[in-house]
Amino acid sequence: GFDIIFFWVARMIMATDHFTGRVPFRDVYITGLIRDSHGQKMSKSKGNVLDPLDLIDGISLDELLAKRTGGLMQPKMAEKIEKATRKEFPDGIPAFGADALRFTISALATHGRDIKFDLGRAEGYKNFCNKLWNATRFVLMNTEGAQFSGAPQPRTDAERWILAQLAKATREAEQHFASYRFDLLAQALYEFAWNDFCDWFVELAKPALNGDDAQAADSTRHTLLHVLERLLSLLHPLIPFVTEELWQQVAPKLGVTETTIMLRPYPQAADFAGQDYAAAETDVEWLKAMVTALRKIRSELNVAPSKTVPLLVADCNAADRDRVARFDSQLRFLTKLDGIQVLSSDADAPAAATALVGELKLLVPLEGLVDLGAERTRLDKEIKRVEGEIAKCHNKLASETFVANAPPAVVEQERKRLADWNLQREALATQRAKLG
Repeated sequence: GFDIIFFWVARMIMATDHFTGRVPFRDVYITGLIRDSHGQKMSKSKGNVLDPLDLIDGISLDELLAKRTGGLMQPKMAEKIEKATRKEFPDGIPAFGADALRFTISALATHGRDIKFDLGRAEGYKNFCNKLWNATRFVLMNTEGAQFSGAPQPRTDAERWILAQLAKATREAEQHFASYRFDLLAQALYEFAWNDFCDWFVELAKPALNGDDAQAADSTRHTLLHVLERLLSLLHPLIPFVTEELWQQVAPKLGVTETTIMLRPYPQAADFAGQDYAAAETDVEWLKAMVTALRKIRSELNVAPSKTVPLLVADCNAADRDRVARFDSQLRFLTKLDGIQVLSSDADAPAAATALVGELKLLVPLEGLVDLGAERTRLDKEIKRVEGEIAKCHNKLASETFVANAPPAVVEQERKRLADWNLQREALATQRAKLG
């Protein structure tokens, strides 16, 4: 605990200075005290101790009860401890593994004196390790027989985007290590691994891997392996066992000469000097917004995953028109479209489910897809929700205290949100009017 460790550290510093005339270390990192989920200090007399080995390997309820109630200083507490243990762990403690436990401790290591241990977080980080394992399986399945060396030369916007996200995650990791913020480190790497790589890049890579452009497919394979190898290196200090196991399968495909991930240079921000993929980042964020909006429409309309649908786009500016053409094959592949048609400004749009991406209006014709009565109900509900958001923005901007005291950037952001919500309401109201 922090209340005791300080004196041990002070003793080491003073003794070393006295006997050698030198300072033994410049930085001291003292963790908070790990407490149970209720914030209670763990102690044998309370029967609330969590043995790290039980979290790693798992333990049955009977074994846990025997461990918590055996050899008590106050035997009369046994009944109370047994009752509390049965309530909290009715099936004992499942095996989370060493890596999930390490990641949990890192993620909870905020700047504070106390850490409430949360078993649910350990379960979540066990799932994270599984997600990483499955993403690696996908990469290995799609790079069977492939061999690369050096850094990839990206040919697609998706590759440039993920390399830009890798550079961002590497910079953040460098900063968080320097400031001993292992909680922020865990959060940044989790977000990059789960959202950017495992979810989005794996999805965005599929059109290239399954397309007719052999060079784009080959480049995508190289980028998949390269980013995964660097991601495993970034994560290695937090989850060493699973990253070493996976790295041993990935590294040979990149001509890496080191025999273990521990000997690989840790990713540094300087590795990405001169890299500028800002344009690709903007374009892929637009593509992600399109895919998300179209998948939401499909979900709300309960369209079968295998069924293709047409897409109409309206209010296209030059940039949107260019992106629609450039990402045509990716949009068709990722959202199961059978075609994309750009409507002219004077064209009458049919009754359709709508969404907005910026100022671009997306329309999925409803004929043959949906019960029009149910769609009217859905639109009414969505209009009501958007009007609620508009009211919130109005209330904030009408508050003199908020406008006077909030940073100008925050006030401006709120005005932009209001404008965006108004655009959405207008589009929804127009669509609702078409349904009568």
